[in-house]
Amino acid sequence: MGFFKPFGRNSAEDAEKKGDTLFEARQYGLAKMEYENGLEKCRKGSRVGGALEERLKEKLSKTREILAQQNKREGLEIMSSEYYEAAEGCFRLALELTENPELIQELRGLLDEIGHRSGEEQAVPNYDAHVSEQAGPERTELEATEDEYFAALCGDLPEPVRSEFYHYGAAFKQGYLALNEGNFELAADKLEQAMEENPEGGFIAIELATAYLNIGRYDEARALAERFLTAQPDSPGGYQVLCEILWTMEYFDEALAWLDSCPNILAETLPFLLLRGETLLRAQRFEEAERLYEKELNSGGWQPDIARSLARTYDAQGKKEEARDIFGELLAACRTCGSAGDTLAKQRFADLSLELGDHSSNVLELYLSLVQEDPSRRADYYQKISRIYAAQGNNTEARRFEGFARRAQTG
Repeated sequence: MGFFKPFGRNSAEDAEKKGDTLFEARQYGLAKMEYENGLEKCRKGSRVGGALEERLKEKLSKTREILAQQNKREGLEIMSSEYYEAAEGCFRLALELTENPELIQELRGLLDEIGHRSGEEQAVPNYDAHVSEQAGPERTELEATEDEYFAALCGDLPEPVRSEFYHYGAAFKQGYLALNEGNFELAADKLEQAMEENPEGGFIAIELATAYLNIGRYDEARALAERFLTAQPDSPGGYQVLCEILWTMEYFDEALAWLDSCPNILAETLPFLLLRGETLLRAQRFEEAERLYEKELNSGGWQPDIARSLARTYDAQGKKEEARDIFGELLAACRTCGSAGDTLAKQRFADLSLELGDHSSNVLELYLSLVQEDPSRRADYYQKISRIYAAQGNNTEARRFEGFARRAQTG
């Protein structure tokens, strides 16, 4: 659902960089997983005890404390609604994360209070913040990890939605995690169960609609999404899901009608402008999409998401020079801010430059970097590298990369 996946990075440095990006975006749960991933790579390699490991430890500790405070606040919010079981889960997770003695004492007091309020007679276990296994006699490491990931995914949701999510129970949590991990069949099964258990749980519908969309049950997905938006007309995420369903079904006019019906406070926001423009683009109403994007850039200044969409619109119309120039501006902006870059912008800028007769070393270097960034298309990139070398008169390198292209096609 739009979150970075915290697994499969190439190196400890990559994990640190991704963790830093997530931390700056305040996605602390996912940042924590990246820092842990980086530490694990340090320990498996030859980086134990080095500066990188120490940095990762320090960043991980800072992130854990922020998460502990977040979980305490969420627990208090949920506790005020008398959802004691869900609040208890937040406080226990906070205990597992923190090393702050004052916070540990406060959390133990809150757990004692929950025990008294809910009529429990058993005392709250005496936690050691350094030993997560003491979170309860039946609490497994997998359950602790699932709770952590669920808390990370819920962290940026509005408070009323977050409280509802914690209240929906185990089936919903399992379905929501499966949905975010791409296991859509399991997600559908669990979310169906959650809907049966929570017939008034309106927010479950849009998550189940997303699962149905990804397993090809489009009519059911559409019905659920439309029902959700009828009840929650101010939900940006609901419009996103419904538009994706209607795009897949090629019901573009219906998607535009729903966007026209949204509250005025949403209509002029960036996400809705992008949804409208994408709908027009997919409907091949290119001139309307172009006018929409150009108007927004003229009135609101440079916005990378709008610029990228305008470049795609120019590209779809065969306006190669205009598309190339905007893709080039996007790449220049990436270099200025120090980010890794936009792979789509890099690929289309290189392709359009080549189509327009540019055989320079700059274009060559872009294709060489794309081989690493986008290995699924390396045969195509090798072929184009070969063409550039041939145009430059370097027949030796042209033949070598032609050979790479052949092996990549058969490999």
